[in-house]
Amino acid sequence: MAIATLSRFTVPLASDQSASAQGMLMPKMKYRFRIMFENFGVSTPTTELTKQVAEAKRPSVNFKDITLEVYNSTMHYAGKATWDAITVKLRDDVTGSVSKLVGEQMQKQYDFFEQATAAAGSDYKFVMRIEMLDGGNGASTPNILETWECYGCFVTKVDYDTINYATQEAAMISITIQPDNCLQTAGTVGVGTAVTRGTGTGVTGGGAR
Repeated sequence: MAIATLSRFTVPLASDQSASAQGMLMPKMKYRFRIMFENFGVSTPTTELTKQVAEAKRPSVNFKDITLEVYNSTMHYAGKATWDAITVKLRDDVTGSVSKLVGEQMQKQYDFFEQATAAAGSDYKFVMRIEMLDGGNGASTPNILETWECYGCFVTKVDYDTINYATQEAAMISITIQPDNCLQTAGTVGVGTAVTRGTGTGVTGGGAR
């Protein structure tokens, strides 16, 4: 009886839309995640970055809103998509592994000693993967619930944090990362898989051709 009543903790829906006693779905937890870096810096491996991540933001995208002025109103259609920058906060470890890797990435993007830049973006861009996990650990291998693959990444800002005699917090390094493109995969199914393109024959929003 106690277990059966938990199935009522949900929003009631029509019988043809959902089971009458489905219950709520388990949410993804914010603290169950890991971030992997590929081609970041020069030294390998880059797993020290993964272990020292304290906080991060999942990707966000925005579309340019294009306005069409018409007779007595306005219509809108989506323009180019732009992925926003992602901030990752890292704990600055006593071995210097994190600050070294961050410094290497900065030097790849811009040689501060010689005042020289990389010839092409491919010389310094890296891949970042943000994985949401189910809580597994040790003998229980964690399952990946969601993966964000961020391509064409480079660091736009590094903040080495403040130091303060009055606090007892860990020193942090915040890096702001700009991706060119992000692909989301939920479990084993790609959310961003290709879809059939329409012919654009609709008239709403300037879709006719």
